[in-house]
Amino acid sequence: FSSDTGTIPPERCLFGIMLNVSTFLGVATMYVRYKQVCALIPGNSRILRLNRIGLTLGWMSCFGLCIIANFQKCVLYYIHVLGACLTFGVGALYMLLQTVLSFHMQPEFHGKGIFWARLAVLLWSSCSIGSMSVSSGLLYSGRYGSGLEQRLHWDPRDRGYPLHMVSTVSEWSLAFSFLSFFLTYIRDFQ
Repeated sequence: FSSDTGTIPPERCLFGIMLNVSTFLGVATMYVRYKQVCALIPGNSRILRLNRIGLTLGWMSCFGLCIIANFQKCVLYYIHVLGACLTFGVGALYMLLQTVLSFHMQPEFHGKGIFWARLAVLLWSSCSIGSMSVSSGLLYSGRYGSGLEQRLHWDPRDRGYPLHMVSTVSEWSLAFSFLSFFLTYIRDFQ
């Protein structure tokens, strides 16, 4: 999993710093997006309410990233998982709201391509969440042994290895979908 890269010192320290910096950048980016929507559509109360909800969800997602950074998987597993649920679950809701806002802002404030790009990334994220949830649920169901959530090194001959790989690839795919979503803001911020 991506968190496995931040389990053992000194990597754990760098992983934590990197995610804390990413948290700050995420909060700042979401605030800029929030202010941008407020400035572009000041009179639409429905859009402004969605925008406020989006900012709240986005900041909750960033708080989850801060939890992931500071509560390592091997030390406080369930708190780490809570952070992951906030980051990815609530973060997906943030992406959904921003995609809805993009739909309502086209074509006056940006082209239809931005909406379609955000929708595609949202679907990518949703598929990654679904795949990761199913494969992790099956892997940790007890069929393949106990204590698997703490295992750092897997061998292809290990029971549950294919599910572990699907879950790991899905988690990395999910992380890249989030990065890709933020890249869709480039045109809006120019």
